[in-house]
This record gives sequence, C-alpha cells and structure tokens, in this order.
Amino acid sequence: MFTKFLRRVAFAALSIFAAFFVFTALPVSAASADDSFDEKVTLTLVFDHALPNVPGKSMKGVLVEYAPGGSSPAHTHPGSAFIYATVLEGAIRSKINDNPEQVYHAGENFFELPGNHHLVSANASDTQPMRMLAVFVVNTDEKNLVTPDKE
Repeated sequence: MFTKFLRRVAFAALSIFAAFFVFTALPVSAASADDSFDEKVTLTLVFDHALPNVPGKSMKGVLVEYAPGGSSPAHTHPGSAFIYATVLEGAIRSKINDNPEQVYHAGENFFELPGNHHLVSANASDTQPMRMLAVFVVNTDEKNLVTPDKE
C-alpha cells in the first residue's frame, strides 16, 4: 500500500516536472546524436542538476520526441545510468534486453537499469507523434547519454 502511494507521488512529481520543464526549457542536445539517428527523432536536455546528497551523481531530464514512424537504433546508455521514462503523448514500442517487446501509452512508464541494452525504441504509430520524458540518474560528468550500437 505504501509502495503504491510512493509511486503515485513520484508520478505526480514527475508529471509536474515534465509540464514545467518541457514547456520552459531551451533545446540542448541530450546526446551526441550522429548520423545513426533518424531525422524523425529529437532529443532535448530539459533538466540537469547535481544531486546534493549524492556526490558525483546528477538527475538529467531528456525530452524524447519521435515523429510518426520515427525510431532510434538499438543503443545503450552510460553504465552509471538508471532511467525512469514516462510517455507524455502517443505510444512507444520498446524492447530492453531479452524481455518481450512492449507498447507504452501516454501516462504509462518504464525503467532501464544500468547496463541494459535498448534493442527497440520506436513510435508505435505511423500517424501520431510520440513524446516521452526520460529521467536519468547518472554520473555528473557524463555527457553522452545515448550510444547507438556499432553496425
């Protein structure tokens, strides 16, 4: 019961965080998005703050936007990164490690543990955009938050 309460509080806090920062932040590259990223993908760093009670760690919020039919290649995140993601609009198809592919809709969330391999990350729709807020707890000095697989 208490865990359910904490989840609801965390979701409410992240929703407020998303609403405030998504609509007030200036776009900043969240990753070294090279040519391997689809032109239908936009990553925007909307929040970056050192955690005062956890030396060497920061919380970084990334707005992930996929145009209809957009996707990113298979990728990993820094080994220090714990990621909590909430879908704000539309739906995303996601496959992490050997887990089955899942579709998350607006209001739903998922997480990635350090070292996870994100094999599928794609807009579930060919007609509607998808927006998601990904919140990273990561080493403060980490600049590259997404590393596409080498082909």
